[in-house]
Amino acid sequence: MCKRMKRRRAQWLVWLGVLVAMAATARLGIWQLDRAAQKIAIERAWQERAQLAPLPMAALPRDAADLAALLHRRVVVEGRWLSRHTLYLDNRVHDGAAGFVVVTPLLLAPGDAVLVQRGWAPRDAGDRTRVPAMPLADGSARLEARIAIWPSHRLALSPAAESGPIRQNLDSAQLARDLGVALRPLSLQQLSAPEPADALQRDWPVPVQDVWKNQGYALQWFALCALIAGLALWYGWISPRRRGQEG
Repeated sequence: MCKRMKRRRAQWLVWLGVLVAMAATARLGIWQLDRAAQKIAIERAWQERAQLAPLPMAALPRDAADLAALLHRRVVVEGRWLSRHTLYLDNRVHDGAAGFVVVTPLLLAPGDAVLVQRGWAPRDAGDRTRVPAMPLADGSARLEARIAIWPSHRLALSPAAESGPIRQNLDSAQLARDLGVALRPLSLQQLSAPEPADALQRDWPVPVQDVWKNQGYALQWFALCALIAGLALWYGWISPRRRGQEG
């Protein structure tokens, strides 16, 4: 009798562990689906913002906390190009071709500047150190742009990639020190054609959230939940009864 009670208690503990494991894996799957839904909502919000009328320059965020609500809104800004500080971000792909994103700070007011991603240019296949000449108009400049985050980070294979006119990445604090002015906690992706005209490509893609990853993780968690349930039913219910019938 005592052995039977211990065996039944062990069986209940096993089933309890199975239920806990199933509940945990199912919950993780639901959480991944929730994350996917949140990312889809963010993408939809970005697309809707891009269709709104341009903001005035006064609405350009000064604090990082205000940036999220205005990402991908269009804005009209005026200032003076700090052309001697033009930089070329390497290993930026456009339509499958490698090249540079040309960036130049725009001085909005004394001591206040914003980094502008002016456009994409192809790399010179014969000379990797050669950069395209992209002239800028002297004096005041007015342009329409899209509010974006700081240019994305790339893996730097050597310290040389973080200095000079061609760079893999930009450090906002270091660039502000080099300029001697404060930089807004964002960048602008130029939309309007400049004067004088240049050959830069400005069909900026809206960043795509990796929704598929969360959906894939959700599928894995639900599959694991189903596997646990199937194994538990087979070894705890079906197989013992089949052996009993055969015996």
